[in-house]
Amino acid sequence: MDAHSAPASPGHALGASHPPVPVFVAALAILSWASAYPVVRLALQFLPPIPLAAARYALAAVLALIWVGVTRPLLPRVQDLPRFVVCGAIGISLYNILFNVGEQTVSAGAASLLISFSPLISALLAVGIMGERLSIWGWVGSLISFCGVVLVAQHQPGGLTFGAGAVDVLGAAFAAALYNTVQKKLVFTYGALATTAYVLIIGALLLTPWLPQAISSLRAAPVTGWLLVAQLAVFPAILGYAAWAYVVGRIGVARSSGFIYLLAPTTLVLALLIAGEVPDLRTMAGGAIILAGVALMNTLGRVKTRARV
Repeated sequence: MDAHSAPASPGHALGASHPPVPVFVAALAILSWASAYPVVRLALQFLPPIPLAAARYALAAVLALIWVGVTRPLLPRVQDLPRFVVCGAIGISLYNILFNVGEQTVSAGAASLLISFSPLISALLAVGIMGERLSIWGWVGSLISFCGVVLVAQHQPGGLTFGAGAVDVLGAAFAAALYNTVQKKLVFTYGALATTAYVLIIGALLLTPWLPQAISSLRAAPVTGWLLVAQLAVFPAILGYAAWAYVVGRIGVARSSGFIYLLAPTTLVLALLIAGEVPDLRTMAGGAIILAGVALMNTLGRVKTRARV
């Protein structure tokens, strides 16, 4: 999944009216992110998995550098540079390598359903690393989602065996969850857009060893290959993050998180329209189980703690 966390907006006073939901901008973010799944499948016809990631994020990094030069956000402090490097390595380089390799054999719709398991991995990481707690419903939701993951993965080539595409996509989901955990402090300090821009640039730099191969592949590719790479750089990597940061800034994390559940269904529709993929009933049933488990964990699974004044 190209979708990562964004900062929360300040809470409203008790009884204050909620601002209107920017539905168009939220839809733009979801459509941008969902388009990455089928477009990556198409782009893999022209570039190998890792060079595709290198080409995509080289262009995205150029756009991010232009944005940094125009807006002049707070520059990373020296003590935060290691965290930025970790985020770029995990959230951009490792995530896209695993995701692209996995999508060689896993359908776009199935990949989006497996990536939707990422929020639950984030919650489990918070339990193990940050000392957060899950209620009994949280663990039930985890078990339900895992059953859905097994159902979807077993229907992909290679199933859940080592080296299979589904395992690579699940590895990408784990990378996304780890990235979301590590980058929270950066988002709080620098904001969602600046953090994303710096992480994109660092991730692109780490992928530069494969950039010559990407350029060589693009020289031999038709215009379609160039257009697919440009779409992946502009829409999911740049426009999606910018639109989502605006949405979260307007209505906050809690209200905006519900839109994330639309990502996998939107991907299934776009995969049908763009790549002609028709999901089978087993994949759709497994995806519904995954989303149901994640929804249960997010609604009833967190143990509420009394906030300090």
